Amino acid sequence: MAGIPKLYVESERGNCTENGRATSECVVIEGNVEVWLKKGDALPGFIGERAEFLIKEVYDRFHLYVDQLSGEVKADAVIVLPDGRTRIYLRRGDRLILLPVEGFTKTLIADVGNRVRRGDAFAAVTTRKGEVHYLRPPRAGTVVFIDEVSNRPHYIYYLLPEGE
Repeated sequence: MAGIPKLYVESERGNCTENGRATSECVVIEGNVEVWLKKGDALPGFIGERAEFLIKEVYDRFHLYVDQLSGEVKADAVIVLPDGRTRIYLRRGDRLILLPVEGFTKTLIADVGNRVRRGDAFAAVTTRKGEVHYLRPPRAGTVVFIDEVSNRPHYIYYLLPEGE
């Protein structure tokens, strides 16, 4: 991946705008209309009270918005990939599959935004004996986040499964 994705997370209207101007980078979604605001931009007059506001968050904090036991997303979110055009929309209640990558040596194959099929290897693990094991997801889906856990050197893939 050439850069770091951007993360926008559901927030209160007051955290995004004040006096009709954006106080930080945010996204306003009303129905099927999206308005992307930078700090200081004016909020368009057609935005009503029912609009949803998503504020820019540090991408590395994505794991805080996912229940680590159930994989359930705790807030609406949009991930914008480094190409600036590709977006992944997550709704509160979506269930992600959390896939740990643990071993002596880890090689990450799939990156954020990549679609992996059920039989595809998304990572490889080499044991201390030199054996290589390829990790495959239980379902097809899109990689939305890769968390590097620092207290134990390993990774956790967050996979948005495709519809059933």
